[in-house]
Amino acid sequence: MSEEAKAGGSGRGLGLLTVVMTLAGWTSIPLFLFSFKHDFDAWTANGWRYGISALIWLPPLLLGWWRKNLPKGLWKAALVPCLWNIPAQALFALAPYYIEPGLMTFSLRFQIVFLAVGAAMLFPAERRVIRSPGFIAGILLVLGGTLATIVLEPEGLGKGSVLGVSIAIGAGLLYACYALAVRKYMMGINPLTAFAAVNQITGVGLVALMLAMGRDVHTGAWDGGASVMSLTGSKFGLLALSAVIGIGLGHTFYFLSIKRLGLAVSTAVVQLQPVTVSIASFFIFGERLTPLQWATGMLAIGGAGVVLWAQHRLAQREEAPPARRCAVCGYSRAGLPDDARCPECGLAPSGDANEKGSGNRPSPVGAAEG
Repeated sequence: MSEEAKAGGSGRGLGLLTVVMTLAGWTSIPLFLFSFKHDFDAWTANGWRYGISALIWLPPLLLGWWRKNLPKGLWKAALVPCLWNIPAQALFALAPYYIEPGLMTFSLRFQIVFLAVGAAMLFPAERRVIRSPGFIAGILLVLGGTLATIVLEPEGLGKGSVLGVSIAIGAGLLYACYALAVRKYMMGINPLTAFAAVNQITGVGLVALMLAMGRDVHTGAWDGGASVMSLTGSKFGLLALSAVIGIGLGHTFYFLSIKRLGLAVSTAVVQLQPVTVSIASFFIFGERLTPLQWATGMLAIGGAGVVLWAQHRLAQREEAPPARRCAVCGYSRAGLPDDARCPECGLAPSGDANEKGSGNRPSPVGAAEG
């Protein structure tokens, strides 16, 4: 076996490891949040988790500032995505206080519908995908499967469940807006740098919301997030661990998996999150989905996969000469301005294959969940 083949196999092996670690990290987030509901409220959970995460992601930015190599306009570019990300994170943390983790994550699959339609509306190069049979079929599967999974809740949709599902779907909508804003305003910025900047602004916003809205879950009295100070060491450790695993390491592994395996494969694997969350929730919290709910839930996940496949296939099949294709991912540049970066991988038109992974790819489904 040649050295090049060995290196390729090693790279794929590392990519597989990182995408599995991403899935594990993002599986843990709804479980952590659900376990916190009896100790402190969602505003407190978010404020502390993102405050800790902001500290984790601060050193790369300080190093870039010291070396004077931070991208020009980084903070201005990050501002608009954060205006969507802050309320998205707030709703995401609220949902487990009203519904169990499995049903919550299946409800979040609506995000791919919002994201795909939004991309088709905002980016001319992708508008053709919304008319393709595969895209339409995938969207219908996501909508039908998700709605059926929600409606087939064995105990019916009581007031709490309706509110929880609505909050989860709202979080999915806002996450889609966040992902589209990242793609529009932060294209070309290294993904890790972009996320670090977004994390700082989001952290400030969520800490501010905690100080304004945080209440003691037992008394209902405002405490600005101070209830965490009365936790045992092990409980506070779990809170800190949820920030490190879900937000810090989760996103790092995700970006690494995209670099090794590509966007399509990494995004497809992450679509399994509702399944892994539901299985874990069964063993930890006793959450039970009926066989019919499992069937319709898998139908929704399959639909998400079909949407991703339709987007990828159409991009690869576009009848454009090689000169009008991205040098790295093969995405058609037909209809794009000559100086525009590739919408798929972020490569500049004058770039070469060595730039692969340096551009900021459009944030796919689940990329922001945390």
